[in-house]
Amino acid sequence: MLLLNTPTEFEQHIGKRLGPTAWRTVTQAQISAYATLTGDDHWIHVDEERARRERPGGRTIAHGLYILSLIPAWQRDLFRIERRGAGLSYGYERVRFTAPVPVDTPIRLVQTVADVQPHRQGVKVFLTSTVEIEEAGSTALVAEGILLIGSA
Repeated sequence: MLLLNTPTEFEQHIGKRLGPTAWRTVTQAQISAYATLTGDDHWIHVDEERARRERPGGRTIAHGLYILSLIPAWQRDLFRIERRGAGLSYGYERVRFTAPVPVDTPIRLVQTVADVQPHRQGVKVFLTSTVEIEEAGSTALVAEGILLIGSA
């Protein structure tokens, strides 16, 4: 866990790896709830019987966007800023879904501080996020995200 007093202290950590988080297992209940919430109910995500017959490995897979949406919560395990203003996602420069995440598969997050830039409201922190898949020893997702973190 990286503990910072202010958001500008990220500058001291450019190029450094944060994490990994603990492994977390993606369940069918989570995948199905995401499908219901978003309306993305493609059979590769929700139809376990068909996946057994037709998918390599015989399992449903998590939505890539669901995996991406886990990053903000996981970040709480990687860093904490004591004195700060509001924090917002400023967006993503690039997102790549590099491998599917089968149901009941443990995954974890690793981040690297890529850059820090001043902003009129605080600082923009550029983080490269990598979601690793335990069983395959591979990467599920790589995303170059930007946080806008206000000064206290």
